[in-house]
Amino acid sequence: MVRLRFQRLGRHNRPFYRLAAIDQRTRRDGVVIEALGWYNPVEKDVAKQVHIDEPRVKHWLSVGAQPTDTVRDFLAKRKLVDIPLWEKDREHDRKRSEKKKAAEAAKAAAGEKKEEAKA
Repeated sequence: MVRLRFQRLGRHNRPFYRLAAIDQRTRRDGVVIEALGWYNPVEKDVAKQVHIDEPRVKHWLSVGAQPTDTVRDFLAKRKLVDIPLWEKDREHDRKRSEKKKAAEAAKAAAGEKKEEAKA
């Protein structure tokens, strides 16, 4: 499967990211199928922070490429992916993380009760 994801470039404390279409099994900085844009979070001018080749991104999405969560956020802000679907996925992720935190808290509380009972 092809993924749309960021490759981290730049130097220490000066990140620069390249948006690329990459095979899912390839490492983050591996061989790129196609470069689709870039993101420079250090740039002060917001207009110069992001450059995305929108027609090519739409093409890759139409042929089944899956964006990572971060890339999906960037594309949703630029209205390149379906916003309601994006929001639904995000809400699902939030609920899943809340359930996980609640389960960990319950497990920790149960562990404390066992320690108190032993003492």
